[in-house]
Formats: sequence, structure tokens, C-alpha cells
Amino acid sequence: VQLQASGGGLVQAGGSLRLSCAASGRTFSRYDMGWFRQAPGKEREFVAAITWSGASTYYADSVKGRFTISRESAENTMYLQMLDLKPEDTAVYYCACARGGVLRSPSSYLYWGQGTQVTVSS
Repeated sequence: VQLQASGGGLVQAGGSLRLSCAASGRTFSRYDMGWFRQAPGKEREFVAAITWSGASTYYADSVKGRFTISRESAENTMYLQMLDLKPEDTAVYYCACARGGVLRSPSSYLYWGQGTQVTVSS
């Protein structure tokens, strides 16, 4: 599986962005998917995840209520709608896919996209 993240950019605090993660391959619908982010000098951290069926979603406390993860299997694409962005959301955002496991843990993920930069100015 190859993943391509896009949609990042520069936005003012309070603004919004929608990230996309396009997947190649026919087995996209069999994978759980997640978003992680990494700010300079910090470890990669969990943002959100969605199960293969879309039935369950998970969020980091820091983004709950502001971010929404979704997937469209017919388009082999996953999304992260980000509202009310804050300067502390500034990071490179990565999408990844997993086959079960602890979806909040990066070690559960098998394939990673290249990342897209999100910068939120105050």
C-alpha cells in the first residue's frame, strides 16, 4: 500500500483545513487508518484513527471535538477535517494504515505516507 497525504498549509488560528490521504492498491478497505503528527523536536504523536469499516473512530484528547476523521473506501481516501486550529497543532501530519493492534500506537502501523505540513499562526 502506498499513501499520499495532502492538504496541509498555512492558516491562522481559528481556521480550518482538510487533509486527505490517498491510498493505492485494492485492499484499502481492509486496513485501519490513522493520522499522526510530529512537531519539531517532539516525538510523533497520535491524532486520530478509524477502523477498516469506519464504525469506530478514536481521537487524541487534544483534538477531540475539533478534528473529524473519515474515510471513503470507494475513493481509497481518508480525510481529517480540522476546525478551530491552534498554534500547537503546527506539525507535519502523517497518514498510516494498520491491520488491527493498538491504533493509538505508531508501532501498530504498517505503511506510512510522506507527511504534509500544517502551520497555524497566532
